[in-house]
Amino acid sequence: MAALKTLLIVYHSMTGGTRQMAEAAQAGAAAEGSVAVRLLQATQAGPGDVLTADGYLFATPENLAAISGQLKDFFDRSYYPVLDRINGRPYACLVCAGSDGHNAARQIERIATGWRLRPVAEPIIVCTHAQAPEAILAAKQIGAEDLERCRALGEALATGLALGVF
Repeated sequence: MAALKTLLIVYHSMTGGTRQMAEAAQAGAAAEGSVAVRLLQATQAGPGDVLTADGYLFATPENLAAISGQLKDFFDRSYYPVLDRINGRPYACLVCAGSDGHNAARQIERIATGWRLRPVAEPIIVCTHAQAPEAILAAKQIGAEDLERCRALGEALATGLALGVF
């Protein structure tokens, strides 16, 4: 019997938007049923978690046109200990942005390229249009349509792992 595959979802969220997106992806992945799904805050995840996973979903808010400091810290702590040990594994990303989100997605892509991970989906970027300080710092509520896209991505990742597609 083949060992159970694991999908690792690493996220950071200050206002709840990215957390909602990551939890939706987790729910979609869990619906697959034959893949273990681990949802970890970036501060709790490290190299051991990366090494024991078969695929990855990285989720971040875009802060000042960049990935969050907490997710960057996760990558900083994990990058060299796993380098050349996870080549070819699949990944995707989620970005909760105020206005754009593309630079954060590009940063994750560059890190994943260094790890020699294989992108298996286009980044999902949810734009909240929060521009004023009060709106940026306010708790976010991600819409049902965007949460469904995140759920579908989680399910697709888990299905691909379960079937050995990636």
